[in-house]
Amino acid sequence: MYTRRILRRTRTGATLLAAAALLVSGCSSGSTTSTTSSASSAAKEEAAALAPLPRSTPKALTPYYEQKPAWRDCGVPGFQCATLKAPLDYADPAAGDIRLAVSRKKAEGPGERLGSLLVNPGGPGASAIDYLQAYAGIGYPKEVRARYDMVAVDPRGVARSEPVECLDGPEMDAYTQTDFTPDDEREADTLVAEYRKFAEGCGADAPKLLRHVSTIEAARDMDIVRAALGDEKLNYVGASYGTLLGATYAGLFPDRTGRLVLDGALDPSLSARQLNIEQTAGFETAFTAFAKDCVRQSDCPLGDRNTSSEEAGRNLKEFFAKTDAQPIPTGDADGRELTESLATIGVIAAMYDEGAWPLLRKALTAAMKENNGAGLLALSDSYYERDTNGKYANLMFANAAVNCLDLPPAFGSPDQVRDALPDFEKASPVFGEGFAWAALNCTYWPVAATGEPQRIEAKGAAPIVVVGTTRDPATPYRWAQALADQLASARLLTYEGDGHTAYGRGSDCIDSAINTYLVDGTPPADGKRCS
Repeated sequence: MYTRRILRRTRTGATLLAAAALLVSGCSSGSTTSTTSSASSAAKEEAAALAPLPRSTPKALTPYYEQKPAWRDCGVPGFQCATLKAPLDYADPAAGDIRLAVSRKKAEGPGERLGSLLVNPGGPGASAIDYLQAYAGIGYPKEVRARYDMVAVDPRGVARSEPVECLDGPEMDAYTQTDFTPDDEREADTLVAEYRKFAEGCGADAPKLLRHVSTIEAARDMDIVRAALGDEKLNYVGASYGTLLGATYAGLFPDRTGRLVLDGALDPSLSARQLNIEQTAGFETAFTAFAKDCVRQSDCPLGDRNTSSEEAGRNLKEFFAKTDAQPIPTGDADGRELTESLATIGVIAAMYDEGAWPLLRKALTAAMKENNGAGLLALSDSYYERDTNGKYANLMFANAAVNCLDLPPAFGSPDQVRDALPDFEKASPVFGEGFAWAALNCTYWPVAATGEPQRIEAKGAAPIVVVGTTRDPATPYRWAQALADQLASARLLTYEGDGHTAYGRGSDCIDSAINTYLVDGTPPADGKRCS
């Protein structure tokens, strides 16, 4: 879900080991169970609505709102950078500050400048500044870049904004290779021990910060950035988790909400367990689409034209089981072999973008037919943001830190995971077991969750465009429908297709509707569908 260009993804929390709380699993268009559906409906009734903050700025926050960014050269042609301050704890502004990294590319013209357009690619944990400088600031439509200063702020705890760090490279290598489908008590104990080590590392690195990296705090930071930029209202495009960040801003500051696009939406009213199981089903939907396409190709290692998607899934599961018993050589300079966990993540990574399907077929063929796991390892590394020197970006660390603070954990013990396995495996025969165990990681987090499931209504906000893709693996289409139902001023825009998020992915219909909204202020008709 973010901008590693090999896959163009902007992940919610679907990182099997590192991001269990928002390994929020995805309800596909119609594949979720009736039990899950009824549970989701019940949660919607129970979740309270996010209350807006007072319109007046508290006196203690005035110095933050009166900041003026001192722009400097970023070292990237055309972009400027600055640092702003926000209170570490909004309930106690005197307790200290946190530094927020901001970058912009000024409006290119022609036409009257419309203000700033903040962008966020999701995660949580993906760098918005990297996304701006590598893609949005140069790749967004010309008519948008002409009228807006393109702006990004790395959320607190992410990338350049006082990043959370948890494990070093070798420790992360061991962590990502841990078997997350334990076959017995010993393997389950090993998995729990890795979760504890990861959590303890995060707590030791940033004990104070770890208590203040919630989505609500990051949304409040965006209002300080808005004021510092001199904008009366926030204009914003958020993808995947960035939709939760944008919707939360609208819920807190409806009167300051400008033109918001929320692409690949999350449903904030669901619990961590519901999110996980629904996203699990979403990845099954995406795999089914991949499998149907794969078996029609001459180079598909999962079967031929006579192979059903269910059979292809069983063939993939059999391959995962073989790698569990005997890891596959990769030629990796650090000696890593392709384990079941790395192979699974490699496949999941390619589910975010149908453009990666040919690459996945090639990687699976090499692993299954030639005993060469290099291709799947490369896909897994791109997902984890591991570079060729063995260093990991802080994406995984920030992802867990935000997710585990935003919602209470999905499970309280390994026994609860075992009890839930039938539901997860029904949601996805291919990925269900791994997704269920991945949802255990926040159980051992060193900081108690401060958030709860909540509806976001944002009454009084300007029209908000919510975008959903019908076969999105990471943020199931039902979530876009749910968020659009909650937001008082939402306009639901639907892309009938595959992949994660829709804007800028090749649909002229989607792009035209969003560009018109951003430039002219005219939102699409509610319920508009594109293919």
